[in-house]
Amino acid sequence: MKRMDEGLAFMLQYENVAWYDNGKVRILDRRVYPREIKFVECTTYKEVQEAITNMVTQSAGPYTAAGMGMALAAYECRDKSPVEQLEFLKNASHIISHARPTTVNRMKMITEGCYEAGEKALEKGESPIEAIFKRTFDSLERRYRRMSKVAKNLVDLFPENGKVMTQCFGETIVGCMGREIRNQNKTIEFYCPETRPYLQGARLTASVLKDQGFKVTVITDNMPAWTIREKKIDVFTSAADTICMDGHIVNKVGTMQIAIAAKYFGIPYFVTGIPDEDKLLNNIVIEERDPKDVLESNGIKNTLEGVGGYYPSFDITPPELVSGVVTDNGVFTPYNLSTYFERETEQYY
Repeated sequence: MKRMDEGLAFMLQYENVAWYDNGKVRILDRRVYPREIKFVECTTYKEVQEAITNMVTQSAGPYTAAGMGMALAAYECRDKSPVEQLEFLKNASHIISHARPTTVNRMKMITEGCYEAGEKALEKGESPIEAIFKRTFDSLERRYRRMSKVAKNLVDLFPENGKVMTQCFGETIVGCMGREIRNQNKTIEFYCPETRPYLQGARLTASVLKDQGFKVTVITDNMPAWTIREKKIDVFTSAADTICMDGHIVNKVGTMQIAIAAKYFGIPYFVTGIPDEDKLLNNIVIEERDPKDVLESNGIKNTLEGVGGYYPSFDITPPELVSGVVTDNGVFTPYNLSTYFERETEQYY
């Protein structure tokens, strides 16, 4: 069977994101990739939750890990009564979905969907483990298929020969974008800000694009404005952790400053993803992570004792800086996102 991850880079192959098998979940440790190819092995769903919290996997990786973690939870409670299994799965759903505060809404869609799959399986006398795993696999196929449509709509906006700046790591869209560029026979060069402190741009985005045969240049996070001017960047694009219905874009911190620079230099900023029907600016919580992460690099402390740190994981780009929201249903302005839902769409998570 042809899978939607065919032709994508190593780290986007399903088994190399997060994978349940025989009572264990293996998650590629993106904190060290590509310096080291290392998998974190989880034997309980709480270990999966901890891996998500501790940034073992990032971007859309946690959504896959969450589903696989629910399959693991079903394995853990397999010898309990059906009533006890459902209670166990309900608790697992809550704990896994709250692994990171900024993504609770999407995570609940995944874990609660897995709970329902397990519940239906128990009603039929079938294995909830297999049902939840199948739901998670099918979700991967749906997401990659929809992101392929997003990628086509995005690449349609690229010049025939051009330079594109990215931000952080957009997971599936990065690989699908690369595949679509090849399909359209365009020549695109990429510039990737490193994305401190986890360096997702340098380690993940650049690795995927290099894996797929593109010329890639990594820059530090304080170089985007100068690079846009000096290297004549044509397009800035990023994915989004949340696309609010009022047009605000929540993404990895640093996105807003690049959007400001793009606006100043007159190049478009295209954000990719699916609008979040339940989100507005006023109910966004910006996660703040351990300040020590900004005081060190690769485990080496760079400051004197007593110096403070500040680490907001995300920032919010206002709609006036967004040229277009690129979805599977076409390209929208940040001011007409409600029309996205006028067309029936396949379930995403």
